[in-house]
Amino acid sequence: MSNYNEQYQFQQQQQPQQQDYWMHDPNQYAGFEQGQADSSYNFEMPVQQDFGKELDFQTFDANVGNVQQSADMYGANPYLNGADAGYYQPGPAAAGDKFEDFEDEPPLLEELGINPDFILQKTLTVLNPFRSAEAAAMQDTDFAGPLVFCLTFGAFLLLSGKVHFSYIYGIGVMGCVGMWALLSLMSTSGVALGTVITVLGYCILPMVGLSGVNVVLSLQGYTGIVLTSIAIGWCSLSASKLFVTALSMDHQQPLVMYPCALLYGVFALITIF
Repeated sequence: MSNYNEQYQFQQQQQPQQQDYWMHDPNQYAGFEQGQADSSYNFEMPVQQDFGKELDFQTFDANVGNVQQSADMYGANPYLNGADAGYYQPGPAAAGDKFEDFEDEPPLLEELGINPDFILQKTLTVLNPFRSAEAAAMQDTDFAGPLVFCLTFGAFLLLSGKVHFSYIYGIGVMGCVGMWALLSLMSTSGVALGTVITVLGYCILPMVGLSGVNVVLSLQGYTGIVLTSIAIGWCSLSASKLFVTALSMDHQQPLVMYPCALLYGVFALITIF
């Protein structure tokens, strides 16, 4: 019983302290209501403080062209003039160095070394062996035309069921090298290998037509023999004339025509068989 009384007295002594902890003084915030708060709670900014210099805010004018800029600013930027300070105006020296006149540039084909006039002239000379040709056009080295004709020749053979691309390039390379060696012995002015490849490549055009006929018509007969003979003679006559014109080999066309006929005869054999 005594223990219970002691515990009750201890609780009575602690209760006023707990009430003081949770209760607030009603006059605690009286100063705030009257505008007389403590200086530690003063959130008002000072009216004026001395930072050592006055704050100067810069203003901008939309009419930039009329703004008078200083000479130092113009000297720092060479692209600005006094009249129009906000715009880029290149001077005569900058315009001459940076920009070029594209109207005076040569065409793209001429820069690549491709002359369409010479290509057309050589093609027409092959199609018409009795047509006169210029020596400059025949001496022009052009691999685009021969490559296209060889690919077309192989494509026509492929359509007829013959895959002879390796034979075309192999026979063509050996024939060009052999013809170059022969013409080097016959010509006094010398001959370039590129000229030989160009002439022999363009003159294969009648053989390309023969391979196109072989797609729709069999050449293993009398008709095929006649067409093949015409194609071989056509290619040989055109090639010999182009060689004689390009290398100035007067009165030697029959001698040049014979090896050309042998070369195009091999192409005719792979076309028929």
